[in-house]
Amino acid sequence: MQVQQTRWQVFPTASQLQDAATTAILKSAEEAIAARGRFSIVLAGGTTPKEIYQRLRAAQTDWSKWHIYYGDERCLPVDHADRNSLMAEESWLRHVSIPSAQVHPMPAELGPDAGAERYNATLSAEGAFDCVLLGMGEDAHTASLFPGQQWDSPTNVPAIPVRNSPKPPSDRVSLTAARLSDARLVMFFVTGAGKREAVGQWKRGEHVPVASIRPAGGVEVYIDEAAAA
Repeated sequence: MQVQQTRWQVFPTASQLQDAATTAILKSAEEAIAARGRFSIVLAGGTTPKEIYQRLRAAQTDWSKWHIYYGDERCLPVDHADRNSLMAEESWLRHVSIPSAQVHPMPAELGPDAGAERYNATLSAEGAFDCVLLGMGEDAHTASLFPGQQWDSPTNVPAIPVRNSPKPPSDRVSLTAARLSDARLVMFFVTGAGKREAVGQWKRGEHVPVASIRPAGGVEVYIDEAAAA
């Protein structure tokens, strides 16, 4: 099994981390559009990504070439405040000119099984992602891949149903570790002192979900000093 390669980039503050991450995402988009005529990005939920999305609203880029996907979603109504897709729409997507047909929210409102099945169809023709954005919880989970639960599918489908999540709501849909790893650039965002213990587990090589993301090029970990201390 491939060992995860990590490159840790420590920033004094979360704001500086978010600025640097925004620059890196736009560079990835520029390179992808120049090389392949399109840019595919997988979005994460959470406070730090929200701040990055708000920064992206002012970016100078060819939005018509962007294709938006999600790493996970909660099984809630589409207009629920806790939906990752709603957060991304309100903070960023509805303010830029990405064609609506190129924005692919997870249909988790259908339930974990139907939502995963529908998203697998959506991803059936999508190759390696250009950029995957991920966070990390205080239990070292990422996307909706939690400790003690299934992180991949025996049938190699990209999305799986998640039940009995330790964080509400219990039902979710998540991309698998393997599909999140199939990317040219994977960026983790880790902020806050509450993440220190999980960071320690990760660095010690313990069997935690964040360590299951193993792209060939390694992962970029953007972390603030509060989480890294």
